[in-house]
Amino acid sequence: MEQLDGGKALSFCGNNSSAYSVATGVLNNGCFVDALNLVPHVFLLFITFPILFIGWGSQSSKVQIHHNTWLHFPGHNMRWILTFLLLFVHVCEFAEGIVSNNRVMGTNHLHLFVPAFMGFVAATTSVVYYHNIETSNFPKLLLVLFIYWVLAFITKSIKLWKFAEFNVGPQHLRFCITAMLVILYGLLMAVEINVIRVRKYVFFANPQKVKPPEDLQDLGVRFLQPFVNLLSKATYWWMNPLIIGAHKRPIELKKIGKLPIAMRALTNYLRLKDAYEDQRTPEDPDRAPSIWRSMYRAFGRPILLSSTFRYLADLLGFAGPLCISGIVRHLKAKNDDPTEGKMKETYLGVYFMSSTELLQNSSVLAVLLFLALILQRTFLQASYYVTIETGINMRGALLAMIYNKILRLSTSNMSMGEMTLGQINNLVAIETNQLMWFLFLCPNLWAMPVQIVMGVILLRHLLGWSAVVGASVIVLLAPVQYLIATKLADTQKNTLEHSTDRLKKTTEILKGIKLLKLYAWENIFCDSVEDTRGKELTSLKTFAFYTSMSIFMNAAIPIAAVLATFVTHHFINENGPEPSEAFAALALFHILVTPLFLLSTVVRFAVKALVSVQKLGEFLQSDEIGDDSWRNGDISVSFEAGKKPLGMTKAINRKQPMRYQMDNYEQPTRRQMRPSETEDVAVKVTGGSFTWGNNLLTLSDINIRIPTGQLTMIVGQVGCGKSSLLLAMLGEMQAIEGGVYWSNKNRNSVAYAAQKSWLLNATVEENITFGSPFSKQRYKAVIDACSLQPDIDLLPFGDQTEIGERGINLSGGQRQRICVARALYQNTNIVFLDDPFSALDIHLSDHLMQEGILKFLQDDKRTVVLVTHKLQYLIHADWIIAMKDGTVLREGTLKDIQTHDVELYDHWKTLMNRQDQELEKDIQQDSQTTLERKTLRRAFYSREAKSQIDDEDEEEEAEEEDDDNFSTTTNRRSKIPWKVCWCYLSSGGFFMVFLMVSSKLVKHSVIVAIDYWLANWTSSKNSSNATMTPAVKAEQNYYLSVFIVLCAAGITLCLITSLSVEFLGLSSATNLHHNLLNKIIHAPVRFFDITPLGQILNRFSADTNIIDQHIPPTLESLTRSTLLCLSAIGVIASITPFFLVALVPLAVAFYFIQKYFRVASKDLQDLDDSTQLPLLCHFSETAEGLTTIRAFRHEARFKQRMLELTDTNNTAYLFLSAANRWLEVRTDYLGAVIVLTAAAASIWSFHYGLPSGGLVGLGLTYALTVTNYLNWVVRNLADLEVQMAAVKKVNSFLGTESENYEGSMDASQVPENWPQEGEIKIQDLCVRYDPMLKPVLKHVNAYIKPGQKVGICGRTGSGKSSLSLALFNMVDIFEGKIVIDGIDICKLPLQTLRSRLSIILQDPVLFSGSIRFNLDPEKMCTDDRLWEALEIAQLKNMVKALPGGLDAVVTEGGENFSVGQRQLFCLARAFVRKSSILIMDEATASIDMATENILQKVVMTAFADRTVVTIAHRVHTILTADLVIVMKRGNIMEYDKPETLLEQEDGMFASFVKADM
Repeated sequence: MEQLDGGKALSFCGNNSSAYSVATGVLNNGCFVDALNLVPHVFLLFITFPILFIGWGSQSSKVQIHHNTWLHFPGHNMRWILTFLLLFVHVCEFAEGIVSNNRVMGTNHLHLFVPAFMGFVAATTSVVYYHNIETSNFPKLLLVLFIYWVLAFITKSIKLWKFAEFNVGPQHLRFCITAMLVILYGLLMAVEINVIRVRKYVFFANPQKVKPPEDLQDLGVRFLQPFVNLLSKATYWWMNPLIIGAHKRPIELKKIGKLPIAMRALTNYLRLKDAYEDQRTPEDPDRAPSIWRSMYRAFGRPILLSSTFRYLADLLGFAGPLCISGIVRHLKAKNDDPTEGKMKETYLGVYFMSSTELLQNSSVLAVLLFLALILQRTFLQASYYVTIETGINMRGALLAMIYNKILRLSTSNMSMGEMTLGQINNLVAIETNQLMWFLFLCPNLWAMPVQIVMGVILLRHLLGWSAVVGASVIVLLAPVQYLIATKLADTQKNTLEHSTDRLKKTTEILKGIKLLKLYAWENIFCDSVEDTRGKELTSLKTFAFYTSMSIFMNAAIPIAAVLATFVTHHFINENGPEPSEAFAALALFHILVTPLFLLSTVVRFAVKALVSVQKLGEFLQSDEIGDDSWRNGDISVSFEAGKKPLGMTKAINRKQPMRYQMDNYEQPTRRQMRPSETEDVAVKVTGGSFTWGNNLLTLSDINIRIPTGQLTMIVGQVGCGKSSLLLAMLGEMQAIEGGVYWSNKNRNSVAYAAQKSWLLNATVEENITFGSPFSKQRYKAVIDACSLQPDIDLLPFGDQTEIGERGINLSGGQRQRICVARALYQNTNIVFLDDPFSALDIHLSDHLMQEGILKFLQDDKRTVVLVTHKLQYLIHADWIIAMKDGTVLREGTLKDIQTHDVELYDHWKTLMNRQDQELEKDIQQDSQTTLERKTLRRAFYSREAKSQIDDEDEEEEAEEEDDDNFSTTTNRRSKIPWKVCWCYLSSGGFFMVFLMVSSKLVKHSVIVAIDYWLANWTSSKNSSNATMTPAVKAEQNYYLSVFIVLCAAGITLCLITSLSVEFLGLSSATNLHHNLLNKIIHAPVRFFDITPLGQILNRFSADTNIIDQHIPPTLESLTRSTLLCLSAIGVIASITPFFLVALVPLAVAFYFIQKYFRVASKDLQDLDDSTQLPLLCHFSETAEGLTTIRAFRHEARFKQRMLELTDTNNTAYLFLSAANRWLEVRTDYLGAVIVLTAAAASIWSFHYGLPSGGLVGLGLTYALTVTNYLNWVVRNLADLEVQMAAVKKVNSFLGTESENYEGSMDASQVPENWPQEGEIKIQDLCVRYDPMLKPVLKHVNAYIKPGQKVGICGRTGSGKSSLSLALFNMVDIFEGKIVIDGIDICKLPLQTLRSRLSIILQDPVLFSGSIRFNLDPEKMCTDDRLWEALEIAQLKNMVKALPGGLDAVVTEGGENFSVGQRQLFCLARAFVRKSSILIMDEATASIDMATENILQKVVMTAFADRTVVTIAHRVHTILTADLVIVMKRGNIMEYDKPETLLEQEDGMFASFVKADM
């Protein structure tokens, strides 16, 4: 060895002959010991390189293997941490060697730093090697590493022992480093031994076989964060393919796969539930468990881990300012006195430095600063990631908990308004998210105080007491910030209330838009929305003001603190601070501001979280439905005489523990009927009194039985408790006394169709099969029975079309038939149908009765219970239950009733006769159904023009269609929507835009000027500290005064900019919403046929919300961070121009990072939004359809669905936050590199005497701020891009055409009482819905005399309704004219025309408000007139009975009245308007017979002198008319008196009437 070394030894050991003497023993030559230390490193490199190369050569085979090869050997993380430490120590050793070498003049001692360098290379190799072995699971090769650790340990120990012999002690740095290395190698050796012990791969007979974790064997799991190695975990390296791939094709749900098991909602739900339930002790079962405690138990540990990371990051953060002060100080020191410290300590012939000396070298400090920054950022991101993952887990658990509770809520809770749908939706959408956010932010609660205290201590150390003054400014202003934050939260709440109010009004308007236009009320309603919007804007103004205050405080506090500090310092110390101290202090102030600003937010979130938890607790403790044995399908209860006693179905008292039934996931088994079990009674109620929980008896003294396998009908007048009886049997009501008894096999086998149809957001087919297996034959039979085929044929994708809230809006009848079909399709023993005919016309109901109920159900011998108004079906009933006012009037067969209660039977008979006549006269004729089908058809076929293009993508798709090749798509995805941004800004007004831009620029220049002035001031007094001459004093004062002026200017500008941005946003929002509302309300009806309601509503809810509240802060933040980064880079470049050279590659890197990230982030955000919607919908859907779900016993299936939806959404959210971490780690590392290059450039140029010390400090301080703001630039860019989409969508609606409201006549020219006579002339009329479509009326001519009663009939699509719309000028009249009382209606202003006619529509529309408002929103009529109208409509008594009479409340959509009553209100509304022309568009479809007859009479009497046009769906209603018009395909076929028409045997009218005889 020595001979070999001899050749190259000259340089290795220094060229001094004594260096090679081994007289005192080989090991006593320091150089030899160092050479010996090289041996293990070289050995490792020689062995591992070939293996790695062979491995990489055959890597092609490894690539195909999926990521399930991530296998961790024991001690994996420990090994990575130790290796990183080892690398760091090697760097220190290397630095120490080089610095010592430079201190020894004369010769180069390579042996001082070559071993360190080789050690560094070897350590890096070892970890690469280990990683490759681990992924290919080949542990035998680890022996190489084991040998390396042992050798290194031995050689380092020899060195340490020699040092100790030559009494080199811990006061020398090299001794400490060597000792550290010995310890590290020892520990690594121990890790290696542990792997051998656990995996038994050498010297053992049976090595242990291992499998990767379960998640990784499932190829669907794509979220690899828990499974990758430490380095990849810290830098999110595993996300690269996903984020870079997003640029080529968008990220879809498939790409992000499933969640790992530990993060799934079910896992976390069970954890939280156990923690929740464990708090219920046997001693105190009534105690409400604390949610906080259960959350801590389930999710406490990760939060502690995150807090640890957070503390480490915060402490490392203080390294920045200290290093800056060190660098500046040592640069100055070097300049002042280069020849200090020549006393050398030499042992073993080389120089040993003391432990502190290394830190006095500015280059070393620069590297240290770089490492500290990298580490600090890594820890910070790790801490964020851990909290976010925990927060997501907790949200999943809470959602599952809430969902389980919803499924058990007692129905009375829902209907009596204790728990409204809104509250439940808030729990799901708001409270859980607030808790999640609180969890994200909570480590700050305990990390920030520590950070603040440390900061103040350091400042005091740097600048003495003056710094404490500055810090106290910051601390004293913190409560003000907290105050502002709470105010912000309050105003936000107000804003939310107003905006929900506004949304509610907007929804009502859009739902009833046709009616509003026909009655010319749109402006009244529009004003009411504008009114609410005004209130909302007032609170938004306050919101904007407080936001801008908060931004202002954030920007101004550091300036104020710096000002206070340096002014006091000036007065205490007479001369200003050193540059090294001044800039360290500046950097510290910047560090201190962030926690204080955040602290206010965090405290606010903590308060919100407390409220949320309280709400959650109340919800989880609220009443549940009776938990009877049959609820859970344990049928093993003793059967007494084959009946199953049910006991009392009380809603459980709040105090009783609620046990979640998540374990009974399986559906209760449906048992086959055995002949031995066929009892004659399926359900029996004895002595039952039931209530909805408000202590008012809804049903009293009920004794009924439902015979098995028979058809039972329940009849009675509107509101006598028929539906309640069904629900009571299903166990949804609270039984006060008595009970419901089911025969043993039936309770788990019930199908139920509610009166208010309830649809899932799913395809038609899924709505009908409802979780049952699909059988083609059965499905077809059911669809025929409900005559759904024609409707399905109309839908764009047949029965695969999405319907429901977010799907296509079906009409009432279609929805109802789908619900009935669902009940028929289920293979159950009992079917409950609640008024399935209410929204159907006569044909459909007949068909349904014959085919569906009599054939389909009875052939299967299923027990059917039917609630109905249609008395003509009583003849089919096997058993009849007649109800009146909540009690049973009669029970028995029709025969029994005929013999025992003649009066009732006669009453029925008269009603039935009427219905029979109707049957005879009725024709297969344009029924309501066909009308519904018509509206559907209209809705779809109008879309041909802009078929399925969603409005948002219209422009983009147009661009793409030309050349949809690869490049265009790639480009499209990374463009920033400048056009939309400009549109947003310009709607805010040009003055505001100008003010914002100019004030921003000036503000940032002033801030730079302040710091620059500080640099000049501190550098100015180099050696003038001895004498304070008046000249110097004057100079100092001049510096001070300019400084104060600059700071004051900076603070004012901060105020101006923050206000200008917020108010610019506010005026934009005001204008955009105002224009949008006006455009939409005045759009033609056609627009509403084409555009789905949900889409319009989205513009008013989500998009408006984004424009109101999210864009301004994003815009502010973006401009601020961009300008800060630019000014910082400008400052550094002006101080050290060399920096610009290094900036080029950094800028390129930054460009690519932001480009990839923006695309991926947009995709992931879309995924998050699009997966959140189904989740929220599923919750509200479940809450709405509770009774149906529980009747069907489908709880488990819905739970499963909820868990899937939650997991999907959580996956998207996890990936989104991981992508944010990916970006932040990368931009932070870039920032660290910027600091390093800035420092290196400054040090290097300093040697050539360029910048002064103060300016170096300035440059470095600015470089440090860049690291904080780089990622904000990208995040804000990405956010703004997503938010601008909202502006784009709103804009796309601003292009719609409005109706022509003016007309060619002035309103004042129209006579006051027009139309007095009510004479209508229709001349050569042609009408179409849209210029693109064919005409629906072709050259129609008609004349209606004043006061005539006219009936119009015809088949579907014959243009009857179009004619009625033409009278109101609602459709495009492109030829011909309609003249009413001598005036052509096309010339009239629409407002005048529509306000003078009245119409009754087929679908009853009521608005929320009072009854008075519904009848007369214009407030024109007296009360007497209103009462009169109510009397005509048979409603007077009912309204009198309501609390408040005319001022009684009507809930949204009139839900608190039955459909029949709503229809009557609509009639009353038409009567209130004393117009001489009344148009009735088949207004009596959903009214029971008795009421309908009264109405027919009333119309004839009350409207004796007016013109009435009736559009008939049932011909009998127009047999008494003066004139009948029969239409076909837009032409009038027959036009005469009904008698004359009936005489023409072959006429159409006659055939209509005959067809049903």
